[in-house]
Amino acid sequence: MSPRGILLVALLVAGCNALVPYKMDIQQGNVVTQEMISRLQPGMTRNQVRFTLGTPLVVDPFRSDRWDYVYRYTKQGAVTEQRRIVVVFKDDKLLRFESEVIPLWRDSTTQGGVTIDKPAAARAGAPEKL
Repeated sequence: MSPRGILLVALLVAGCNALVPYKMDIQQGNVVTQEMISRLQPGMTRNQVRFTLGTPLVVDPFRSDRWDYVYRYTKQGAVTEQRRIVVVFKDDKLLRFESEVIPLWRDSTTQGGVTIDKPAAARAGAPEKL
């Protein structure tokens, strides 16, 4: 094949948008598993919660009694998984948490005094957007 023929084939392939740039898989935020959520106990201190779940991704300076753990996984440019866990404290002790990750011991909405709330969008059956 002549150099002109190779150039023509290359231009045709580029014009057909057959060459797509590589998009990396991106994992952002805190990975919080069912096992980690199951270890939360009522009355845990902030340090105990930090040890169990890791350092929160978002700590609101205006609401010091709330920590947000956010996780997002993007595969080839499309968000395939996202989760949010909200931990609420009262008097520096664990009061409750809201989670899309269901703890392993989940039989009811409370366990040992810790209230487990699902986000409003999850209760309604709609996927939650971050």
